[in-house]
Amino acid sequence: MTPTPITDRPNALDNTLVHRLLVLSERIAGLSDAYLIGSLVIDAFTVGVVWASLYGLMAGAAAALAIGTFAGVCAVFLYQLPRAGRSWGSPKPPLIALTAVAAVLVSVIGVFGLPFVIVPIMLILIAGIACYATWIEPFRVGVTRQRLKTADGRATFTLLHMGDLHLEHISPREHKLNALIKQLAPDVIVFSGDFVNISYTYDRTTESEIRTVIGAWQAPLGVWCVPGTPAVEPLDRVIAFTTALPGVTLLTNTWHTIQTNAGVLHILGLITTHDLKLDREALRIALEDAPTSEGVRLMLTHSPDLAPEAAQAGFDLYVCGHTHGGQLRLPLLGALFTASHYGRQFSMGRYRIGHMTLYVTRGLGMEGFGAPRARFLCPPELVFWEITF
Repeated sequence: MTPTPITDRPNALDNTLVHRLLVLSERIAGLSDAYLIGSLVIDAFTVGVVWASLYGLMAGAAAALAIGTFAGVCAVFLYQLPRAGRSWGSPKPPLIALTAVAAVLVSVIGVFGLPFVIVPIMLILIAGIACYATWIEPFRVGVTRQRLKTADGRATFTLLHMGDLHLEHISPREHKLNALIKQLAPDVIVFSGDFVNISYTYDRTTESEIRTVIGAWQAPLGVWCVPGTPAVEPLDRVIAFTTALPGVTLLTNTWHTIQTNAGVLHILGLITTHDLKLDREALRIALEDAPTSEGVRLMLTHSPDLAPEAAQAGFDLYVCGHTHGGQLRLPLLGALFTASHYGRQFSMGRYRIGHMTLYVTRGLGMEGFGAPRARFLCPPELVFWEITF
């Protein structure tokens, strides 16, 4: 694999919390095995000291052993992911993070004098959630069905929206994805960007596999795509992914009009740079060439950040992704954070902005660099629209 450089990637997301965490995770992924083992040993030793100082040596040894066992169990299922062909991220950052969190919680249990039996129960729960989030949920590709009625007519056509494939290599997720697409048989397919995982942007094997996956996408009225985040996939890479694939068209700040069985669909495919000033200007220029005939106006772009401007411009439907729905969500709290300029305001799902409907897909893949290849309470989705004129 030819790794994607971390530096020399100027983009508008460089100063965001998400980007800084991703870069930090990649630094951790590059640490030696000795550092990893040392980190885990320090966690176990620290917990042992806390419990020993409060309840004696036997309690300290039991607490340290619990952390060591927990780290070992997590290491087993994290290191098996690439061997099983499910994901290819470094196991070091999530293993270090999980063990550190577990060590803090076990120490807190000791400080507050709670029964020791809580320790193994809590560690089993954390390990179980982590295993589910890496081995199971990322492959639970589902179909979210939506309806949009723009007039009083009865004719309907179907549109399938996907985003954030973030392919590393072909896994069971992509096999299920393409089986679902074939089963749904939409009239139109639109893809809102991020074909590749940032760790594999320049990997030629991954490029070939991306072309294999998207080359199987078929729809009578075409497959329409836009690029994703430039730092993840510069335009030249997206062109390499999509060029000469039958039925697949890349839209770069351009309109295309489709005559469906229900009426006319006008699609604007806009590149997202994540620089709001530049993106707003690109939208303004694109609107100068907007079709004048009646029909449904669809804005296809990577991020939800231009939704308010698109609503003012009279679009009927705005589809995008980029946020991954937060990828890791907590009950009641939802997404911890997203990479949108609007924070969690448009984290995932359907929203109404004036006349316009906005849908932010949870996407299909996961973040790269050293980030955990995990989803929790945020499974991958395809969005299947029935649009009535």
